[in-house]
Amino acid sequence: MKRRNFIKASAGVTAMATLSSLKNIADSLPEMGQKMPVLFVGHGSPMNAIEDNEFSQKWRQIAKNIPKPVAVLCISAHWLTRGTFVTAAPQLETIHDFGGFPQALFNVKYPAPGSPTLATETKNLIKNTEVGLDHDWGFDHGSWSVVKQMYPDANIPMIQLSVDFYKSGNYHYELGKQLAALRNKGVLILGSGNMVHNLRMISFPKNADPAKGFNVEYGFDWAIEMNELFKKLIADKNHKPLWDYKTLHKDAHLAIPTPDHYYPLLYTLGVQDDKDKVEFFNDKAIAGSLTMTSVKIG
Repeated sequence: MKRRNFIKASAGVTAMATLSSLKNIADSLPEMGQKMPVLFVGHGSPMNAIEDNEFSQKWRQIAKNIPKPVAVLCISAHWLTRGTFVTAAPQLETIHDFGGFPQALFNVKYPAPGSPTLATETKNLIKNTEVGLDHDWGFDHGSWSVVKQMYPDANIPMIQLSVDFYKSGNYHYELGKQLAALRNKGVLILGSGNMVHNLRMISFPKNADPAKGFNVEYGFDWAIEMNELFKKLIADKNHKPLWDYKTLHKDAHLAIPTPDHYYPLLYTLGVQDDKDKVEFFNDKAIAGSLTMTSVKIG
């Protein structure tokens, strides 16, 4: 099923909570005394969810090296909406929002619980727009394909925050800033997309190993150049050119033909503070026009 079939208009989303009902919720998440890092993960092919490869191995290693979160808040490239929403159901379905892959991938279920409490707290933190509490969406592959490798026991609650496809880069960056308080409450904020993501231009060298699928290390010159530019700006904490990406470089339209996979990065950069260190991992171009480059903040 194509991703655009999952784009939901605000009129079709249920359960917009009222302010009066929110006042009745007393069990907000406590301060933990330890600030959680923030991750942006290049998720690439859905097959990374079930393959043991260099990318999934690094996801597992990262999970072992950071504090165990009390919950995960994922901003995925695959939940695009008009308006901003957060999943508020206590249990979410595993969405298989792709086609043409082996049945083993469609058989995957990721039964982690949701968290209505975290959903409500997230809603309350965001002041620049009304956030809807959604009870219909599930875990799309932008979230579960990564988190399944990081936390295979599915015992950590997870919610998703949607990406308003009709807003500017600055909107997403500023919204991300408002999530910062969750880091002190043990919540892992995870952006899932790809910095360079141009599916129409995917290409493989003639000697490519078919067993690697999409994960053939190969990048066009423009993809590598844009990826390096993104990394430099992130390392320098120079974020304005990143959210104003259309004027960043002549090849920005090739790296970001549509911003769905790029916007999750802006949320994670918005959460960053002045003291946070930045570490890049899985820093490779694949299939010519994709990069798996990921960022650990803090």
